[in-house]
Amino acid sequence: MTEGQQGKFAVSVMLESVQGGERNVVQSAGEAIMKGQFLYIRYEETQPGPQGGEVSVRNTLKISDSGIKLIRHGGVQSEQSFEPGQRLPGFYRSPYTQFNLITDTRRLDMKRDGKKLAVTWEYDLYVYDELSGQFAISLNIQEEPQS
Repeated sequence: MTEGQQGKFAVSVMLESVQGGERNVVQSAGEAIMKGQFLYIRYEETQPGPQGGEVSVRNTLKISDSGIKLIRHGGVQSEQSFEPGQRLPGFYRSPYTQFNLITDTRRLDMKRDGKKLAVTWEYDLYVYDELSGQFAISLNIQEEPQS
């Protein structure tokens, strides 16, 4: 993930989310795509489904110098944007519920080190203008060696 690198390459993704003392970790293989000033990270995760099974969710992170956009497709669809000091609209949809949401990002830090990228951010999540939760996210992306 060096500056100016174009094209597609394999990465490993670790995303840790903490809300109210509850910690959730997702580890996945994914791919990174550099397009102009944006870095796109794509990976899949499984989540518990409403009827007890599991549903697959495809995640795309669009990372720029100013912030991050998280787009999810599959068992759930959602969009969330994170920029420090900004209240940004988003949404969440599943077969059983849907609602608009707002993210109010308090802090966002990005550190690039060769083929690694570490991003941490904290935000308040509002659903129907009510504070729903406070989150701290840690995202670590590591470029995988070419085989």
